Amino acid sequence: MNIKSLLLGSAAALVAVTGAQAADAIVAAEPEPMEYVRVCDAFGTGYFYIPGTETCLKVGGYVRAQIDWSHVDGRAPEEFAFNMFTRGALRVSAKNDSEIGTIGSYISILANGNEDYTNGVAYLEEAFITAGGFKVGYMYNYWDLGLSGETDVLGSNRLNAVGYEYASDAFTAGVFIDELNATAPGENDGIGIEGMVSGSFGVANAALLGGYDFAREEGAVRLIVTADIGPGTLGVAGVYSTGINEYYSAAEWTVAAEYAAKLTDKLKLTPAAQYFWDYGFVDGNDAWKAGVTLDYQVAEGLAFKTTANYFDEDAAADGVWTGYVRLQRSF
Repeated sequence: MNIKSLLLGSAAALVAVTGAQAADAIVAAEPEPMEYVRVCDAFGTGYFYIPGTETCLKVGGYVRAQIDWSHVDGRAPEEFAFNMFTRGALRVSAKNDSEIGTIGSYISILANGNEDYTNGVAYLEEAFITAGGFKVGYMYNYWDLGLSGETDVLGSNRLNAVGYEYASDAFTAGVFIDELNATAPGENDGIGIEGMVSGSFGVANAALLGGYDFAREEGAVRLIVTADIGPGTLGVAGVYSTGINEYYSAAEWTVAAEYAAKLTDKLKLTPAAQYFWDYGFVDGNDAWKAGVTLDYQVAEGLAFKTTANYFDEDAAADGVWTGYVRLQRSF
């Protein structure tokens, strides 16, 4: 075999091997197109589409650091009591359009850094479903909607309920069936019914609310009127209760008033007062409460609030000062 034949043979072998390797070459697969999160404008700010669905999701909440304080009038300064706690809140809303209207759900979970502040560290604040005007689940009811300050005592409930609400631009009406707490240990929970109508009349807003506790056979009615006057909002409220019931049990009669003055774009000052007739449903035991609340918007998403209130009851020997200082970061 001469040199020429050897070179030609080697070249032929190299071409064959190279061709075989080229036939087996690995080709990278095309990457799947990425689906970016889309903003959902249909239900307000903060919503976005869950990828691959037509459901809009909104995630929010807050972190709160607060110091509660109290002092009985006339006692020594060292008897000043305070309690500090931190709270975290996570709130999730989901909504989508359907053939029966907007379907929504809402979940709010709270967790406290001080176990003594509530019955447990973490708990469900609200969880409910909405479909059109229908609403069912665990929620704050109409009695939780009070004046804007931190002085008034106008009722508040968080309970299981089902109901319907009609809302337009200037008028709202709703009725709910509520599961109320049992009247005594070992008894079944009771049933209550509540209804509210509210409307806007120029610069004024009014809301008339009534509730009836079937187990106790007692009920209550409440009227709240607010109006934009000057640099702030004037609020007046009145409640009448036939007796102790789950909707209102503080007193037989009460009236409250406040003025939420917007001093600057960031600062609001709200003085308020309330008077109770037959407080605790004790004949002739009247009481009153007065205080002031200051709200300051430190920055976007960061708010400072503080309040101080004085309460005096005929049946009590001394009045009581209460209040708190709060810093809250909301998102």
